[in-house]
Amino acid sequence: MSTLSSRFRTIFSFGLALSLLIIAPVQAKKSNPQVIEKTSPDLHLKWFDQYKEMQKTSAYKDLQWSHIGPTNISGRCTDIAVLTPRGDTYTIFVATASGGVWKTDNEGTTWEPIFDSHASASIGDIAVSPSNPDIIWIGTGEANIFRSSQLGAGIYKSTNGGKSWDHMGLTDTLTIARIIIHPKDPDTVYVAASGHEWTDNEERGVFKTTDGGQTWNKILYFNARTGTIDLAIHPENPDVLYAAMWQRIRFKWNDPRNFPGYDQSGLFKTTDGGQTWNPINKGLPQADNCGRIGIDICLSRPNVLYALVDNYEIARELTAEERADPYSRNLRAIIKGATVYRSEDDGATWTQTSGLDEQTQQYMMRHSGTYGWVFGQIRVDPNDPETVYIMGVPLSVSNDGGKSFRRLRGMHGDHHGLWIDPENSKYLVNVNDGGIAISYDKGQNWRVFTDNLPVCQFFNVSYDMNTPFYVYGSMQDHGSYRGRVLRSRDGKGFQAVEFENAPGGEGSTHAIDPFNPDIVYSAGFYGHITRANLASGTTKNIYPPQTKDIDILRGQWLAPIVLSPNHPQTVYLGLQYLYRSRFQGDIWERISPDMSYGIKKEIGDIPYQTIFTISESPLDGHLIYVGTDDGKVHLTKNGGETWKEIIEGLPFRKWVSRIAASRYDRGTVYMTQNGKRDDDFAPYIWKSTDFGETWVDISGNMPIGPLNAVIEDPVDQNILYVAADVGVFVTKNCGKTWEVLGGKLPTAYIQDIVIHPRDNILVIATHGRGMWVMDAEPINQKSKLRRFRY
Repeated sequence: MSTLSSRFRTIFSFGLALSLLIIAPVQAKKSNPQVIEKTSPDLHLKWFDQYKEMQKTSAYKDLQWSHIGPTNISGRCTDIAVLTPRGDTYTIFVATASGGVWKTDNEGTTWEPIFDSHASASIGDIAVSPSNPDIIWIGTGEANIFRSSQLGAGIYKSTNGGKSWDHMGLTDTLTIARIIIHPKDPDTVYVAASGHEWTDNEERGVFKTTDGGQTWNKILYFNARTGTIDLAIHPENPDVLYAAMWQRIRFKWNDPRNFPGYDQSGLFKTTDGGQTWNPINKGLPQADNCGRIGIDICLSRPNVLYALVDNYEIARELTAEERADPYSRNLRAIIKGATVYRSEDDGATWTQTSGLDEQTQQYMMRHSGTYGWVFGQIRVDPNDPETVYIMGVPLSVSNDGGKSFRRLRGMHGDHHGLWIDPENSKYLVNVNDGGIAISYDKGQNWRVFTDNLPVCQFFNVSYDMNTPFYVYGSMQDHGSYRGRVLRSRDGKGFQAVEFENAPGGEGSTHAIDPFNPDIVYSAGFYGHITRANLASGTTKNIYPPQTKDIDILRGQWLAPIVLSPNHPQTVYLGLQYLYRSRFQGDIWERISPDMSYGIKKEIGDIPYQTIFTISESPLDGHLIYVGTDDGKVHLTKNGGETWKEIIEGLPFRKWVSRIAASRYDRGTVYMTQNGKRDDDFAPYIWKSTDFGETWVDISGNMPIGPLNAVIEDPVDQNILYVAADVGVFVTKNCGKTWEVLGGKLPTAYIQDIVIHPRDNILVIATHGRGMWVMDAEPINQKSKLRRFRY
């Protein structure tokens, strides 16, 4: 048992000592070959504090970003906490996957953000003290580890109902699945830490504090790949707790799964407040077939427990038709998947209740899709041990003790949390990928909140040349949408508007013909490109044909689709090869070899080793750069006839998030790289003036990353804009010094940034707070220039 000192800090007060730190921000070494750089948790927090100080002192702190929507779509939420008794209070807290924490005091009529300026906006769990509702704990880092999950920065505590927050340590957990507060002693808290998503680490398992977070004891730990994914406390004896342990890691080329040798997953119980733990797995699948496990206790009969197991036992092999997976994964068999078990003896033994006949087995096998690691929540009606709810793609309920389930309809899919009023089991509060929903009749009808909880998760942004122009983006679990950019009637800002459906799925980039905005190129998943004509309402599949010399085409979830800035009829598509069509996608030519490392053992069920960014020089249509998700960068000067690798001096195998060939100088190119998947939060941004022969680090005083995009200003060649996981940076001297752009932008994951060349408006796509815009005139003073290069 080890003791961890809490890095207790009052984060809303910095003081003179911290302001001195920003004079010389520490930077990670960026050119060590064959070494994957990582950022220590203390350094990560230090960098974030430097960023907040930069934000306060920025020359652009008075410029305001305007939220433009969508006003009709919400986004993924991960947990809820409801104050009781209902009737005396209507306060609800909702934790979001990447948009912070929100609070309502009127049961959802209005919402306000209460966790807007901290080191992570990704929330794994939220808990309110049963003995003092002013005490609230937030565990950062979504534990569902979906493709767009963001990393946490430890645990936070409020003692004034969410008005201010203190950081209470556990910084290196990165994901927190559950927080349990002692029912009578608010200083005693248990935390289930599931650990890093992409790497092994030791700060995972069950942690306990008895002094309000000043110190933590790690009271249940197995190894650096096994964390705790759920935790439940006995309602009558708080020394009794149940923990679900989960051995898992996500690789860049594989979703989490059970690998040979995995033998640590299962359920464990303590009867002495965590001093000792014993396995309680009799009747459950063997550890090597246990994936994620959710657990819950019936409050009125606490000897009755339920477990939802992602069961890896093989149900049957796939048919040829089923192997044609829409997500392009290399699937071979169907596992049993979601399986419900019940214990009536405090966990000593378990009995499978679900899937005992063909019909219910088929229902359960489909319940989590093929994403059992994303879903794992189960809730028992506090007043009826025979009624149990499970969360997966649908929210389902059983009224016969878990033997049969039926789907509850009326809200968005992909469910992550459910609260049942212990005083009135008809009252349910659910969170899912579409936001939050409330039922007053046990799930027969739902009140959904899509117009006042703006936490949708965009992956990217593109624009057209309509007047006024539209912005396009793909959105997690919603598909592709577009919305008009409209100035406010007083001319001082921009309107928040409803967005409408656009061509493409949830994993799509968009390219819009600059001369005909009705022509839109997009994709469904992994680069399966289509061309839509909005005027005629027609869509054509234009995916390149797979030739006999290719085993399989690999495209990233957001495979790049780019139109030539010199000849807009020319389309580029980035897979592991670069494809070009000079005929709007009707005819393709493969103009490159495999641009990635092409390591066979890193070709899995998730496309990896693919092109992620493409840039054709606006000054020369034969000059093309491509960068890959595994850190390769290539250049052609002759339209693809020959290619040259240009990675000398770059960090080893770091994801290339954006390349931008300069519109002002033929030999100049900019590039960002993202180290999130290596637990690396350094800001990687480079400039080359010799076609990538040499790369110069231009991060300057930029304190923190990861970085997602860089663009040139269309007016001033010295101005660059950068989208980062914490905000937006701008430089007016080509990277010698940087400023934070905008003083009141919440901590948000800025996935993409564009500037409209005609209207001179900056647009950012956030993963958790929708889209925002800003007039670029105060920055580049376009109106004062006589000549302007589009």
